Parts: sequence; structure tokens; C-alpha cells
Amino acid sequence: METRSQWGTRAGFILAAVGSAIGLGNIWRFPTVAYENGGGAFLIPYLFALLTAGIPILILEFTMGHKYRGSAPLTYRRMNKKTEFIGWWAVLVAFVISTYYSVIIAWAMSYSVFSFNLNWGSDTQTFLFQDYLKVADAGEVGSFVPGVLIPLILVWVLTLGILFKGVKKGIEIANRIFIPALVIIFLIIVIRAITLPGAIEGLEAFFTPDFSKILDPDVWVAAYGQIFFSLSIAFAIMITYSSYLPRKSDLTNNAFITGFGNSSFELLAGIGVFGVLGFMAVQSGVAVDQVVSDGVGLAFIVFPEIINQFPGLNALFGFLFFASLVLAGLTSLMSITETYVAGLMDKFKISRTKAVAFGGGLAAVISLLFATQGGLNFLDAADYFINQFGVALLGLVEVVLIAWILREVKNLKEHANEISDIKLGAWWTVSLVGITPIVLGYMMYGLLKQNLLRQFETDTGNYSNYTDSFILWGGWSVAIGALVIGILMALTKWKKSSVVEEETYKKEAQ
Repeated sequence: METRSQWGTRAGFILAAVGSAIGLGNIWRFPTVAYENGGGAFLIPYLFALLTAGIPILILEFTMGHKYRGSAPLTYRRMNKKTEFIGWWAVLVAFVISTYYSVIIAWAMSYSVFSFNLNWGSDTQTFLFQDYLKVADAGEVGSFVPGVLIPLILVWVLTLGILFKGVKKGIEIANRIFIPALVIIFLIIVIRAITLPGAIEGLEAFFTPDFSKILDPDVWVAAYGQIFFSLSIAFAIMITYSSYLPRKSDLTNNAFITGFGNSSFELLAGIGVFGVLGFMAVQSGVAVDQVVSDGVGLAFIVFPEIINQFPGLNALFGFLFFASLVLAGLTSLMSITETYVAGLMDKFKISRTKAVAFGGGLAAVISLLFATQGGLNFLDAADYFINQFGVALLGLVEVVLIAWILREVKNLKEHANEISDIKLGAWWTVSLVGITPIVLGYMMYGLLKQNLLRQFETDTGNYSNYTDSFILWGGWSVAIGALVIGILMALTKWKKSSVVEEETYKKEAQ
């Protein structure tokens, strides 16, 4: 008998999966990565990476969650008891990300309010770091920043309130509202952006292909990295979401829709971002490459400066831009938080209410660190190390484990092909067994080499030139701690009722 929560409709699942994939990185990371790696020519390695890593891993995780009917820890346990710790490692990575991702959404909430009166003034950089965040030196915590703390509380109230409602009545309904609203808002922004003076120059800079860069292996690594970090793969989300699918679900079609939906939004974001960057370049009398930025700098320094120069309706378009960040962030935060809520429910057989209250409540409390004057520095270090040595490393371990060690690719392929219209063939197998692990292995080698050199060579300097001690405790310890705690969680005994349920699952699966 099916007792696990389920999506109400296929569209509800797809909107939730797309909502998880579409996050802040789509808006403030992809346009710059594409521009710096060949412009229009970057779309070639990007599409290749989508078809040989992004969609294949999406199909893999959709199939894992659907076949084994569990959260990431339970899915890995059912696949092989010795691999349960990988599921918990993924859940802990998601937990860490949720603690600081929520704070960035809080910033966007504040800025959506600031937009009404353009409170950031003419010096947007000084406003962000000194007036708003009141940034302290690296390693110092300082006092709470009310302008961050209050919206942060609101972010968690919204997110946990939705999760309390469950999968069908909470997450699905929220995504049915948030995703269409996000697309409509961003379409308005893009239409306005491409009609601004100078927008053509920006779009030319974005799309003009530099085919010479196609031969650079780093460009291909950048394409795989963008696909990897953009699609919410390899840290428990898609496994968890697909475990709520009905028994008869078209897994491969769902993966293609999710992958191309995410990439379409990234392309839309690139058009909007470079349209307004072209406008800013013309207004400032400089080349487009002199105003290109990404991440926090693009969203909270460059965009407010651009909004100041808008020929009309500045407040409205400022509000729409930051509202789009809030919506994109909330849909991702819901999915990230659901991973450890599901893990706790499966392992300890507690109610959703208790799992949300404990897991989400603990994440909310820890996130308060990032609402202090030292929060930006802690966020910067934690984000870099948990992404590079959490998400990326997890992806490599996941693919190598399933394709090379457990050799589950054939079994998972058969499961997906039984219920999907698009049948998986050699393309999927070659991608998972050959292309993806090689590229991810090369990525990890480069990252380890770069960061170990930073750590041990005095003339290289640490990430962002932080001190050794700060990087050790604010960066490395966070990434390593997620793995260590994941192992400890795997060593914790399952509740007796979970074991009984395990035996029932095995009988059903035979």
C-alpha cells in the first residue's frame, strides 16, 4: 500500500522541480559565465553539458527516488546499506546551504522595499556594505543587523509554513503560484531591458560568439560547472522530490522538461541582465566589459545603480527585479529544506510537523549567524567551500558509485524505460559511465589543486584573501563537517517501525 506523500499532478511535480532548479544562480551567475567563456559560442559546450551531464543525472536521480521510494538517505540505504552515509552527506550539504541561502533571500526582500524610494542612494556599494550590512572584519561576528534579521525571520516563517502543509497542499500549491509569477515578472523585466537605450550593445556583447575559446578546456569545465550547480542535482533534492511521484510516472520526459525549462530561464535571464548592462555602459560612456559583474555585486550593487539611471518607473522595475530574486530564492529554499525534513521523517518515523519544526527550526537558528555584522564573510566562505567540496564532490562520488562500483546503471535504466515514453539507450549509459565522471573528476582535481595551493603557499593567498584560520574554520570545516555528521547520522539506528516498513518495501519491489 502506498503511504508516502504524493504530488497531486504531474504539472505540480514539474513546477516544483523547475522551481528548485531556477534559483539565484540563474539570474546572477549564468549571464556572466556565458559572457566570459565565449559569449554565443558558449552555448555549444553548455548544450553539450546539458545533454551529457545535466539531463542524464536528472534522469538518474528521478529514477533513484522513484524506484526506491525514499529520501536521499533511505534511497541510498535501499540501494546498498553501506552507502546510506552518502544520502546523509547530501542532506547535510543541503542543510548548510539553506542556512545562508535564506539570508540572501532576506537581502532581496529588503531591497524590494528599498526600491520604492531608491534608498540605496547613488553610492550603491557603500550602501550595501556599510549602511545596510554594516560589515565587520572577517572572523568577527558583531551584533545583529535588524534590516537583515527581520526579513530573515519572515523568510523562514513563509518557508516552514509551506512545508508544514506538506507536499501536495504546501510545496505544490506554492510552486503553482510562485513559478508563473516569477516568469511573468521576469518577462516584464526583459521586455523593458531590451527597449532601453544601449540594450543592443549589451546583447551583442552577450551573444557575439568567440569560437576561439571553444578549444579551451576550461570553457568546457565552466559549462559543466554551470549545468551542475544550476540544476539542483547531487545534493538530495531531486531524489527527494521524485520519491513523491506516483508509481506510473514518465521519468525521462520529466527530466527533459525540467532541464530545458531551467536552461530557457537562464537564457532569458542573460538577455535581461545584458540588456540593462548595455544601458548602463552607454549611460556611463564605457564599454560593456567594464560594467559586467556577477553574484552579490551584480544583484545588490550594479543593478541598484542601473535602476537609478532608468528613464522612468525606477521604483517599479527595482521592485520587480528584487521580487523575482525573492520568488526564485523561495522555490529553491523550499526544496533544499524538504531534503532534511524527508530524511528525518524516514529515519526516525516522526511526523512532518516535528521534522519541519526540528530540522527547519535548527536551520533557522543557525542562519542567524549570517544576519550579524560578520555574516557576509561567513556566508562567502561557507558558500564557496560547501559548493565546491560538497555539491561538486558529491556529484562525482554519486556517479562513480552508481556507475562504476555498484553498477546500477542497467537496473535503473530498465526501471525508467518501463514507465517512460523516451527510452534510454547508449547515450545515457556513456554519459554516466564515461563523460560525466571524467569531467567532474577533472573539475575536482583543479579545485583541490587551486585551494591547496592557496592554503599552503604564502604567495598565493587564500580564497578572497581571508586569513588561514578563518578559511580553516569558516570554509574547510564546514565542508568536512557535512561529511562527518552525515557518517554519524548513518551510524544512528533506524526506528523499529522504519525497519518493518523496509521489509514491506522489499516485498512490494519483488
